[in-house]
Amino acid sequence: MKNIVVVMTGGTIAMRIDPNLRAAIPSLSSEELIGEVKAHIKDTQIREKELFNIPSGHITPERMTEIRQAVVEALSDPENVGVIVTHGTDTLEETAYYLDISIDNEKPIVMTGAMRNASELGYDGELNLTASIATILNEESRGLGTLVVMNNEVHSAAQVTKTNTLSVNTFKSPELGPLGIIDNDEVLYYRREKSVKKVIVDTLEPKIALIKMAAGVEGDIIDFYIDNGYKGIVIEALGRGNVPPATLPSINRALELNIPIVLVSRCATGRVLGSYGYLGGGKGLFESGVINGGYLPGHKARIALMALVSANKSKEEMEQFFKI
Repeated sequence: MKNIVVVMTGGTIAMRIDPNLRAAIPSLSSEELIGEVKAHIKDTQIREKELFNIPSGHITPERMTEIRQAVVEALSDPENVGVIVTHGTDTLEETAYYLDISIDNEKPIVMTGAMRNASELGYDGELNLTASIATILNEESRGLGTLVVMNNEVHSAAQVTKTNTLSVNTFKSPELGPLGIIDNDEVLYYRREKSVKKVIVDTLEPKIALIKMAAGVEGDIIDFYIDNGYKGIVIEALGRGNVPPATLPSINRALELNIPIVLVSRCATGRVLGSYGYLGGGKGLFESGVINGGYLPGHKARIALMALVSANKSKEEMEQFFKI
């Protein structure tokens, strides 16, 4: 008998429509969520651990570290072959990425959720849980780190992102596509990805800013974060990695104060590079000490910088982490 632990944290997968509010709220118990799934699974014992039942917008760095602790504890039991985490979809990829970079274990970790609540026709929670169990039980899932399983697809936590506010196929890996699919409870892998670089840390520094560049943005927002004690800044730059010139004095001020700045692109795909040498171009930014965040989207780069700052990594170690 194989054992799988399901760590439940809430999200739409654990919601129903409240008739008075006419909107979805957390309401499903762990037994209601997992009961039908247990009946479908043979020769596998499902152990539930309800950590909390909250919407994904209520997830904080502290909550992420609680999830990590529960996952690490479950993985440490030799009887457990893997762990599933149910989670709201809005911030699922951030928690998944944190688990991916901060846990080094061959046993598979799968994160899943639902786009439709239990009151809606086509509720996808049970389907996604069943597919997640199939993924855990597949030997080829070992060594792949943290995976995201939604809509019968298996994605790498480092590559997946939520692309649509409504569709059940919202989770996609825009650069390379899914690692594989689940067909009739069988996982079929197309490819394997090398392990992500690790930052084994059980805390996250919360005071890491995320700033998105747009036409005419000035440096006052950067100054705000500096003046309020933030320990790091991630900038979603324009295109290939460029910023409006008006932000440069504030960027340089942060660097002079040894506040690490990681530069990524606001574009959905592609990496940043010092291709442009004009004022505000990426070449000058990297030469001044800004860290190249590669292909990561801003919200994942922020999670990485939270972990790196919490682990007291040097600027050189941070650059090595983000280096492709």
